[in-house]
Amino acid sequence: MDADAGVLETVSTTCSFCGTGCGLEVTHQDNAIVTVRGDKSSPVNHGETCVKGLQAWKYAQSPNRLRYPLVRKEGVLTRATWSEAISTIAASIKRNLSRHTADAFGCLSSSRATNEMNYVAQKFMRQVIGTNNIDSCNRT
Repeated sequence: MDADAGVLETVSTTCSFCGTGCGLEVTHQDNAIVTVRGDKSSPVNHGETCVKGLQAWKYAQSPNRLRYPLVRKEGVLTRATWSEAISTIAASIKRNLSRHTADAFGCLSSSRATNEMNYVAQKFMRQVIGTNNIDSCNRT
């Protein structure tokens, strides 16, 4: 049995819901978030946090959240390994790049992604695919 089981622990982190980067204090127990509050020591938000930062974490513990990749086989989404999913995506990109120009592709990045994740998304689209067609829903 884990010696830390049942112990409440609070950690400081950065909210990734938008690009502001508010400081949060997340209290968790047994691998589950218990509470989230603004970090008063954060120079960005001084403990103030929007409703998204305070409540949006609940999706992470939703029983409806995807926890593994799915690939479409004969019209049905089927559980797959990460290797199989990545290979399927790569083959689809290659196939579609051979049929269309790079500007037929576009990417809509996520407001729940970190700045670093969004940077990688735009770099992939520009360097690998060859298009500037990238946007995000980061407008709050």
